[in-house]
Amino acid sequence: MNTVPHERRTTSAVILAAGRGTRMQSDLPKVMHRVADRPMLHWVVDAVREGPLACDPVAVVVGHGRAHVEDSFEGRPEWLHFVVQEPQLGTGHAIDMAAPVFADPDARARTDVFVLCGDGPLVRRGTLEALLRRHRETGAAATLATATIEDPEGYGRIQRDAGGGFDRIVEQKDADEDQRSIREVNPSYYVFRADALFDRLSRLKNDNANGEYYITDVFTLLREDGLGVEVVDAVDPSDVLSINDPTQLAEVDGILRRRLAGRDHIAIGEGGTA
Repeated sequence: MNTVPHERRTTSAVILAAGRGTRMQSDLPKVMHRVADRPMLHWVVDAVREGPLACDPVAVVVGHGRAHVEDSFEGRPEWLHFVVQEPQLGTGHAIDMAAPVFADPDARARTDVFVLCGDGPLVRRGTLEALLRRHRETGAAATLATATIEDPEGYGRIQRDAGGGFDRIVEQKDADEDQRSIREVNPSYYVFRADALFDRLSRLKNDNANGEYYITDVFTLLREDGLGVEVVDAVDPSDVLSINDPTQLAEVDGILRRRLAGRDHIAIGEGGTA
């Protein structure tokens, strides 16, 4: 594992935006549905581009309706790259489609890469800053943020080991009864050392309930290889809501509008901000 000093490391991002979102009852790509008057994807891109993060490059993985997604970014800035996932074989496969953007081995060795979902517009820049800070302070190969919520239905569960450390992420469809009772969940906020991530995607297997290649299995591979995985309980439960249908879209729209109006003063994790 590389040991490039913090001050020489760069920050980048891969954002997953290829899904159709069939429950949205629309032909519009899921990430193009508007939240607080903007496509939800644009809020996620802003979170990784603004402030000290200033991720470059940002790779957006597109699929369904990709022309609509690409055309929503006027001017196509140099830091923004679109990569196509077709067919769609899972989150791990999606990220592997972005590998050419990170092909240079020297750049990989000094890059930390966020992996986020384009349908998560409630992500806070401060949460990502806390995640990156822990990641670099500990020298971890990967760091993920978690949340503890009352109703974990539908989310991947964070399974801890006997000492309370991270063991693995268990997806809802693959969880047994005991695992489904776990309330600490995975809201899909990750940061990896780029070389640690891309060097392991080819080892992913799809022997799971969905028959897909999960990015969450990379954490297990890293642990098996003796590399560090850190966990930050940094996501407020009110920020975890995912968007899968019009009702949830309206709910997230209301949350984000209240935040923008200054009526949401939640401090996230280690000093998170809106």
